[in-house]
Amino acid sequence: MDNAGVTTEPSSLTSALQSRIAQAIAAAGGWLPFDQFMALALYAPGLGYYANETAKFGVLPESGSDFVTAPEISPIFGQLVAAQLAEALDRTNTHEIWEFGAGTGALALQILDELAAMGRLPARYTIVDLSGTLRARQRLRLTPYGHLVRWVDALPEAMEGVIVGNEVLDAMPVQLLQRTKGQWFERGVVVQGDAFAWEDRPTELRPPVDIAGPHDYLTEIHRQGEAFIHTLGEKLARGAALFIDYGFGESEYYHQQRHMGTLVCHHQHQVDSDPLVLAGLKDITAHVNFTGTAVAAQEAGFEVLGYTSQAHFLINCGLAPRMDAANLKARSMASKLVMEHEMGELFKVIALSKGVAPWAPLGFVRGDRTHRL
Repeated sequence: MDNAGVTTEPSSLTSALQSRIAQAIAAAGGWLPFDQFMALALYAPGLGYYANETAKFGVLPESGSDFVTAPEISPIFGQLVAAQLAEALDRTNTHEIWEFGAGTGALALQILDELAAMGRLPARYTIVDLSGTLRARQRLRLTPYGHLVRWVDALPEAMEGVIVGNEVLDAMPVQLLQRTKGQWFERGVVVQGDAFAWEDRPTELRPPVDIAGPHDYLTEIHRQGEAFIHTLGEKLARGAALFIDYGFGESEYYHQQRHMGTLVCHHQHQVDSDPLVLAGLKDITAHVNFTGTAVAAQEAGFEVLGYTSQAHFLINCGLAPRMDAANLKARSMASKLVMEHEMGELFKVIALSKGVAPWAPLGFVRGDRTHRL
């Protein structure tokens, strides 16, 4: 199939991606586990949501965007993250930052600008991003640091440095498990007429904890996200990692009342729960099970240095003086990063280290919740 130009027309893009997914379903015998559907919907070359040219990141739907991330809300976010990265570079005695899923490049620019102001630029800033269109935006935005920044689509056999990922883990494909009348099924996708439909099949897979109660229950398991953490542990000889995302610890994630799971889609700043329509035109995401992330990290040789809310992390990293120095509009925008009903509580931050003596990182000196994982 010739996909040239399909990204310029949404209807053509959706049609081409649906055809690609339908072929994958047929090749799998007529039923595709949801994690494989999600991987194609988000990352199929030239067609998937993160691989096509449609707008994604923006403050308002008028821009054609679907959602906003912290760096687009306020540059203060990246400035405070930079403070933690600078400390981590010092503590690990490494000289490279690795950013996964750099989006528009806004966070990278904020980090590099702040580190430059501190006189602590790394020797290299490496971006790992599978999207060619987003890479092009990143290159343009990061032109002032072209001598420091490089892009890779695969990891080396061994690496050192400090890893950062903002809203990366939530975009990892998840498997869906459905408990119906006490029996567990894996939810997959089939072709029904000219559309996709759900079909559940019995499975031996289970959530990592027992779900209380007899009621029907839909949830996710994160084997690909945890495999990603394992891969980082295999590759990273010395360094640290910082992941920021929305999610919960295991007991809250698999609470008996969370019976509809956390999987949602974002399209034109609206949230819905149907990933089977508008494939390629909307984001598909699930909250992060941070307990699973921490356990995978420990299995991979990492130390868990801290886990806290985004609000506590940013306050610990020096939010107050930044707010004092900002004008009213900038303070109003930055406040969204820490307000409980905005991003402050739902978003969490986890810090890991490997190959170095553990330390108490700046962002976790107060409000650490590692004991709740």
